Amino acid sequence: MTDATDDDAALPDPAGATSSEPLSRAIGERYLTYALSTIMHRALPDARDGLKPVHRRILYAMRELRLVSTGGFRKSAKISGDVMGNYHPHGDGAIYDAMARLAQDFNMRYPLVNGQGNFGNIDGDNPAASRYTEARLTAIAEAMMDGLAENAVDFRPNYDGTLEEPVVMPAAFPNLLANGASGIAVGMATNIPPHNLHELIDACQLMIADPGASDADIVNLVPGPDFPTGGVIVEPAASVMEAYRTGRGSFRLRARWQVEDLGRGTWQIVVTEIPFQVPKSKLIERLAELVVTRKVPALADVRDESADDVRIVLEPRARTVDPEMLMGMLFRQSDLEIRFSLNMNVLIDGRVPKVCSLKEVLRAFLDHRRDVLVRRSQHRVEKIEQRLHVLAGFITAYLNLDRVIDIIRYDDDPKAALVREDWAADHVRATSERDYRSPAPIASAREDGVLAEDGLRWLDEVQADAILNMRLRSLRRLEEMELRREHEALAGERAGLLRLLASDALQWRQIAKELKEIQKTFGRDAPGGARRTGFAEATTVEEVPLEAMIDREPITVICSKMGWIRAMKGHQPLDAEVKFKDGDGPRFCFHAETTDRILILGANGRVYTVTGANLPGGRGMGEPLRLMVDLPNEAEIVEMLLHRPGERHLIASSEGDGFVVAADELLAQTKAGKQVLNLGPGVKARLLRRVAGDHVAVVGENRKMLVFALDELPDMARGKGVRLQKYKDGGLSDATTFVLAQGLSWKDPAGRTRTETDLGEWLAKRATAGRMAPRGFPRDNRFN
Repeated sequence: MTDATDDDAALPDPAGATSSEPLSRAIGERYLTYALSTIMHRALPDARDGLKPVHRRILYAMRELRLVSTGGFRKSAKISGDVMGNYHPHGDGAIYDAMARLAQDFNMRYPLVNGQGNFGNIDGDNPAASRYTEARLTAIAEAMMDGLAENAVDFRPNYDGTLEEPVVMPAAFPNLLANGASGIAVGMATNIPPHNLHELIDACQLMIADPGASDADIVNLVPGPDFPTGGVIVEPAASVMEAYRTGRGSFRLRARWQVEDLGRGTWQIVVTEIPFQVPKSKLIERLAELVVTRKVPALADVRDESADDVRIVLEPRARTVDPEMLMGMLFRQSDLEIRFSLNMNVLIDGRVPKVCSLKEVLRAFLDHRRDVLVRRSQHRVEKIEQRLHVLAGFITAYLNLDRVIDIIRYDDDPKAALVREDWAADHVRATSERDYRSPAPIASAREDGVLAEDGLRWLDEVQADAILNMRLRSLRRLEEMELRREHEALAGERAGLLRLLASDALQWRQIAKELKEIQKTFGRDAPGGARRTGFAEATTVEEVPLEAMIDREPITVICSKMGWIRAMKGHQPLDAEVKFKDGDGPRFCFHAETTDRILILGANGRVYTVTGANLPGGRGMGEPLRLMVDLPNEAEIVEMLLHRPGERHLIASSEGDGFVVAADELLAQTKAGKQVLNLGPGVKARLLRRVAGDHVAVVGENRKMLVFALDELPDMARGKGVRLQKYKDGGLSDATTFVLAQGLSWKDPAGRTRTETDLGEWLAKRATAGRMAPRGFPRDNRFN
C-alpha cells in the first residue's frame, strides 16, 4: 500500500488488480457500513410493523409453511431451518431463540407464535432444544400478515436472489407498542415496553377523528405500559406524560402483593405478580440472601409456592411489623421494584432511525395502514377488472352457446375462430359443408360494439382461453344467471373501491372500521385482552428504628486478632476466658445490644458498619469479619466501637493528620464501607476515638506528647485532616480527648491509674513537636 493522506483520492493499480486508499477512509467506510447494517437489519424495529428482520422472516416462513392458527404444529427445527435456508443466513440457534421469545407469554403481551413444548418459563429457564418443541402461528400473527397476497407491501429478493420476502408486514394493529421491542445497535439503542392493544386502538381512533390531537389527549387513552407479567406502575403521571412526549424516560414498576390473614394475629405477605423481565428464581435468591444477611431484619423467611401462577410468600419476623414498611424496604433492596427505561428509537419508513414520541409512532402506523389500504384496494380493482373481462366473455358465450359449441366441435383452431368471430353480426356463417344445427340468432350490436345483453362483439385470447377451459356442467341456464349476478356484484364493488381510492375521508373511515374489528377480536373483551398492569401512587416509607423490627437483646461482641468475630448472648465478663483458634487471641471485646450498629475502622481509612443482630452466634470460633464486609486482606482492623447518634469522633492517620467527624457520617450503607480518611502512599489509619472533653492529647512514636485545644481541629465528613503533631522521625502513636480541668489519665506499667493535672509543660499549639512524656507514661506510648 502506498503512503497517502486523508485528502488523497484512491489510486487504482495500473494493472487493475488492486487499489489503495487511506487507512482512515477504508476503516471509516467499512465501519459505517457495519453500523448501518446493524441499525437497519438487526437491532432497531420498524415503526410500521414493530418487527426486526429476523422476526419478520420467521413469521413469513411459518406462513409459507401454512402453519395457521387452526392447523397443526411443526417441529421448531424445521421452522428455524427454513428461515435460515431461505431468508436469514445466520445461526439457527439465534433464529430459534428469537422464535421462542415470540411464543413466551411472559415476554410478549400478544404472542405471535403458539408454542407446544418447553419454551422456557418466568423462572429464567431456557427453552428446550428445537428438535423437542413445535410451533404454529397465532391468530393475531395472521392478522399481522393479512394482505401479503394482495400487493399490500413491497417485496425484495432474499439473500441469494432465489426467493422474495416482504420488506414490511401489513400490520393490522400497532405491534411496535403492543408487544414492545428492545435492541442495541452501534451508538444507539431502543427499549419500548408493551402496551394494551385496546387502549392503543382507542388512541388511533382519536388520531383518525382528530389529526391534531395533543400528546395529553393520547396519554389519557394510553396511561402507561401494560406488561404481560402485570405489576403496578408507581410513576407520577407527569413523568409518564414527559416520557411519552419526548420518547425517553422510565417507569417505576412494582410487584403486586397482598396480606393474607393466618388467624390469631399472624399474617404473611403473598406476591402474585413480579416486575417485567425479572427472573423469578433470581428474585427468590435475592430475597433469601436478605433473610440470611439480615439486611431486612423484619423479614424472617421467603418461600416459593408458585405453580402455573406466581405465589411468593414472605413471612415477617414479628406480628408487630408493618406490612407497608416491610415491603418498602424490600422494594429498595430487591427487584420487587425496578425502573423500566423507555427509549423509542425506531426506524421510520424502514430507513431513518429516530427517537419518536408516542404520537409519532402511532402516526407512522396509521400512515402505513393507509398505504396498505390503498395498495390492497388497487390490487382488488385490478383483479375485479380481470374477472369482469372474463365474465363478459362467458356471457357472450352463453348468448351464442350453439355457435360456440359449433366452433369448438368442428373448427381446427377453435381459439382463433372464437377470436375472429363477429358475435354482434345478424347473419349466420354458412354451414353447408357441416352437418349440424345452426346457432340461434343473437341480439343486434350496439353502436359501441357491446351486445345488448352485456355480451361482447369481439373476444380476445384471454376470454377465448377461459371459454375453452369451461366445464360442460357449466353450460346450464342457472350458471348464466349466476354469472350475471357475479358480474353485477363485482361491478358494484369496483365502483365502491374507486370511490374509496378517490376520497381521503372514506379511506380513514375504512381504516377506523378495520381497527374496530381488530379491537373487537383481540381487545379488552377478548381472552387475555384486559389490562394487567395497574397504577398506584408510590407511598413513602419512613425509616423505622431497628428496635421496632428485631428483639433488643444484650450481647458481648468478641473479635480476635485475626479478625474472627462473634456475639455471645448476654453481657459476659469482659475478662472471661474465651477460646480462639491456634495462633490467634483476643483483640476487641465490649458489651452491646442486637440493635446496635458497630463501626469498624480499617487501616485503609474506610469505615465499615455491621449490625449486632447480624453477627454470628457465640458457639464456635465465629466467622471472619472480612466475609461480612469488603475489608481487603492487607488492611488490618484498627478500631471497633459502637455507633451512638450525635457523638463525635477523632480520627487520625499514622502520619499524624486527623480531624473530628460526626458519628452519623461514619455509617456505611454497603459492604464496601465508606471512605472517611484520605491516605497517601504508605500511610495507614491509626485511631478512631470518641470525643469526650475540650482538649486533645497526642503522643508520637518518639514518646513526645502534645496537648492542645480541641477547637483547633476542624469538623469534617471526609478528608486528610490537619497536622496534629510535628515529627522528625516516626509517626503518630496514640491520641485521646479529655477535660483539661480534670487532668489527663493513663495507666502506669503496674496497672494503676495515674492522673496528671499540671499539663502546662505539654500545652501548646497544634502541629508543634511537644515534649517528652511524663515520668511513668506507658512504654507502649498509649493512653488506654
